[in-house]
Amino acid sequence: MITKDSIGKYSFDFQLGETILIDKDKGPTSFGVIGNIRRTIGIKKVGHAGTLDPAATGLLIICTGKKTKEIHLYQNLDKTYTGIIRLGKRTPSMDAETDFIEEIDCSKITLDNLEAVKKNFVGKILQTPPMYSALKHKGKALYKYARKGVEIERAEREVNISKFEITKFENPDVHFEICCSKGTYIRVIADDFGKALNVGGYLKELRRTRIGEYSVTDALTTKEFAENFTAETIN
Repeated sequence: MITKDSIGKYSFDFQLGETILIDKDKGPTSFGVIGNIRRTIGIKKVGHAGTLDPAATGLLIICTGKKTKEIHLYQNLDKTYTGIIRLGKRTPSMDAETDFIEEIDCSKITLDNLEAVKKNFVGKILQTPPMYSALKHKGKALYKYARKGVEIERAEREVNISKFEITKFENPDVHFEICCSKGTYIRVIADDFGKALNVGGYLKELRRTRIGEYSVTDALTTKEFAENFTAETIN
């Protein structure tokens, strides 16, 4: 596995197959990160084990060559996130990527209120996937319907939240750490959490810090990866 500590200590064969820990920057899509890695190492067979939204940062596990057959092993692992829920406002996308649709005074919300409501978001819970997502309906991503104002019926899904800790509260910002199962939408937790407090909320910031036993502290940025590997030097 390619991590910060492995650079310069081992030889790597991307065509045969390698697993890479990448710390994604804010801005690019997960697929965009894949494209950058393909261009850097000159290998077409590259995939990732779990999408991060463009505005989110943190750990992506990238597989190349024959290692792409192992992607499902990483996809099924629990994931840990840190971030900020901004109370008092709601957005259609449940994050900061769309305009506000509702604003409610949240000045009277206390930490005790947060802790009481939080209990309903621990353990096995049901989520409705957001319209602003890459899930498909009739072969087209839901977010494409959402951008046209079309609402598609979605079935609830069961997910497991093994940890939900409020690390800091600076009203209206709720800083959190969440450990959850595959398929959990943190944006939906932010929206549902705000609704449960009767003030609304959206996901202001998100960072994935861990996938299973793999930590973002061991990951390379795409810039660091490009500085250490090129198609010319590995072929």
